[in-house]
Amino acid sequence: MKILMMHKGDGAMGGGQVQMNRLLSGLKLRGVDARILCRDKGRLESVQMPVRPRLEYLLRKVTRRLGLNEMHLVSSYSVKGLPDYLDADLIDFHCLHCETLNYLALPALTRDKPAVFTFHDMWPITGHCHASLECDRWKTGCGKCPHLEIDPPVSCDATALEWKLKRWAYKHSKFTIVTPSKWLHDNIKESMLGDFPAHHIPHGVETDVYQPLDQDLCRSALGIPLGKNVILCAMESMQRPLKGASLLVQALQCLPDSLQRESVLLLFGHSNGDVLKQIQMPVVNLGYLYNQRLKVMAFSAADLFVNPTRAENFPLVVLESMACGTPVVSFAVGGVAELVRTGLTGYLAVPDQPRDLCDGMVSLLGDKQRLQTMARQSRQVVEAEYALDLQVQRYIDLYSQVISGKACHD
Repeated sequence: MKILMMHKGDGAMGGGQVQMNRLLSGLKLRGVDARILCRDKGRLESVQMPVRPRLEYLLRKVTRRLGLNEMHLVSSYSVKGLPDYLDADLIDFHCLHCETLNYLALPALTRDKPAVFTFHDMWPITGHCHASLECDRWKTGCGKCPHLEIDPPVSCDATALEWKLKRWAYKHSKFTIVTPSKWLHDNIKESMLGDFPAHHIPHGVETDVYQPLDQDLCRSALGIPLGKNVILCAMESMQRPLKGASLLVQALQCLPDSLQRESVLLLFGHSNGDVLKQIQMPVVNLGYLYNQRLKVMAFSAADLFVNPTRAENFPLVVLESMACGTPVVSFAVGGVAELVRTGLTGYLAVPDQPRDLCDGMVSLLGDKQRLQTMARQSRQVVEAEYALDLQVQRYIDLYSQVISGKACHD
């Protein structure tokens, strides 16, 4: 079986790329010939996507002003002629937006090639955004967008047009959808893709890599004072409003003074100096962590992981934290509730209510025995439901069905 997976890059820039690479590694261990087709090529074995830099640069100036982000990528139509595309048994699209592919090329790319489209966010079913928040216009056609600033941002409101263009492209395409969360799977049924075969395959994590380590040793190695409560938060970037840095600050400020004095905030990711100045308790900032071992040490050093996100599909950091035996406090948004189960693996707070997020932290940190029980349960849930081997086998089974023409709805 030869699989060609598509994304903007082949590295670890964002959860979608991280998860695609985990799946790739798992497939190779099972003897599947899998490779990545991308624009930002960093690996020797990856396939370089065609580019027409001068023409696409000029077209981009026009299409961006019109509020159409991917229309300039005319090189997308050349993918069909690549030897690796022609040789593949199936293509798995892991990302089309963020300067990856012109979705109008989908009909040509899926006409004679079996295809899977793995959704990592809501972008495929909206008029521009990857997270719709309170807006449900994506169900009927978008337009009058209340959140033009959400990634990928647009300069003017062409969301109704883009929604129609996507619908046209999908109508003339053939692919099977995969969603990591049941929440997104349910949204698909209410979208322009409601008639497409869709399967729920949760993300997996390497449980032999992400596993609990000795807490005191990890704290000592990371320079964290012993005898303190350690609250961990990880954000790709605090600059991105959807990640909820402002909600984190508000929740921490609500903590009782005694708890703030007894606690340390451990951070990793791209931080924001203005945000850090608003946090009263001591902060240990590890910066952006590329090394998996350091991430595991950070998760293992923490008593609690707090995830103040405003919108989420199936957050890898939550899955990784649970695999390391660290319970999670998070807002009940998107697919988070499938991982964070109140009383079992953590605490779910009312969305956009920092006081409730604070209450969850206070509740768990105030009962060490309960916290230890949740730590064991978090690890058990991951081993039973989200081990990487489970995800890989489910993908292999689905790929086989799609290639043979037998794929259907879940």
